[in-house]
Amino acid sequence: MHADRRLFLARIASGVLAATGMPLSAQPAFPARPIRIVPFGTAGGPIDTLARAYAEKLAARFGQPVIVDPKPGASGVIAADFVAKAPADGHTIMFTLPLTHINNAILMPKLPYDPVRDFAPLSMLATGGPMMVARAAAPYSSLREFVDFARGRPVLNYGTWGNGSTAHLFCELLKRQASVNLTHVAYKAEAAVHSDLFGEALDFAWANPATARGHIGSGKMKALAIAGTKRVSILPQVPTFAEQGYQGFDIDSWIGAYAPGGTPAAIVDVWVAALREITRMPDIAARLTGFGFEPLGNTPTQFGDIYRADVPRITALIRGAGVTLE
Repeated sequence: MHADRRLFLARIASGVLAATGMPLSAQPAFPARPIRIVPFGTAGGPIDTLARAYAEKLAARFGQPVIVDPKPGASGVIAADFVAKAPADGHTIMFTLPLTHINNAILMPKLPYDPVRDFAPLSMLATGGPMMVARAAAPYSSLREFVDFARGRPVLNYGTWGNGSTAHLFCELLKRQASVNLTHVAYKAEAAVHSDLFGEALDFAWANPATARGHIGSGKMKALAIAGTKRVSILPQVPTFAEQGYQGFDIDSWIGAYAPGGTPAAIVDVWVAALREITRMPDIAARLTGFGFEPLGNTPTQFGDIYRADVPRITALIRGAGVTLE
C-alpha cells in the first residue's frame, strides 16, 4: 500500500481527528457574516437539495443569510478542497458522503488536502444505503434468483455512478461471494445509468432508494436488495443483502457535515447543536426519509467512531475489488 494511505489508516486507527483551534473568546462573534454550505454533488442533486432545506432553518436560527454553493466534480474532491482551504471561522461548512472522505482518501493518495487534519467533523446527519435494481421485465425478482440467473451466463453488465463508488465495491464483493462474472460500467450520473438499464444496455444497476421508489412506482424497475445495516422507511419491502445470506454489505452510506480543521471548539459546539436540532425537526426528518436516508444527527465523537469503524471495512472492499484510480 502507498505510504500516504498507510499514514491515513494509522491516524484513523489511533483516533486522530481534526483538532479544533483557539477558543471562541479569541475569535470574532459568530456568525458575523453570511454562511456558506458546500454540498457534495451537483446543483439539484439530493445532497444539494437537503443542504438548501437546512440552509433555510439555519438562516432563521443564526440571523444571517446561508448560501448553498455546490462545487461538483472529481468525486467530491473539488468541494472538499474548497472547504479544507476556507477560513476556520465556522462560516463555511461541507455536506458530504463517505465517497469523499473515505473512498477518495484510500484511492487517491495525492489529494490536495489532508482528509483528517483539514476537517472538523460536526455531525452525521443521516444514514442509508444504495439499492441493487433491475428492469421490471428482468427474469429475476430477488437476489437469489439473480445469482442463479447470473451463474448461467458468461457475463452480466451493471452500471453505477462511478469507478470506486460504494455500489461498484459492493458488486465486486458480490462477484466473489456468489461466484458470478459481472462487468462494471461507470457513469457520471445516476440518471444515465437508469437510462441504459431501461434501454437494455445493462443487465442490472444501482439506485438510491428515492430514485428507485419513483421508478418502482411507475412500473419500470424492481429492487433486488439494499446495502447497509437495515431496510429503509420508504421501501420497507426491500430486504438487505444480509437478510438474503450475503455478508459484508452492511456498511451504511451517510451524509456528514464538516467544518475546516482548526475551527474553534466553541463554534463547533454551536454548529453541532444547530444541526442536531434541525435534523430532528419533522419536516427535515421527512425530507431525509424521502431521499432514502434515516435521520440521525449525532455528535462529533459519535461521528468519529462510525468513521473510524468504516475505514478498515471500506479499505478491505477496495483491496478485494482491486480498484485503483491512479
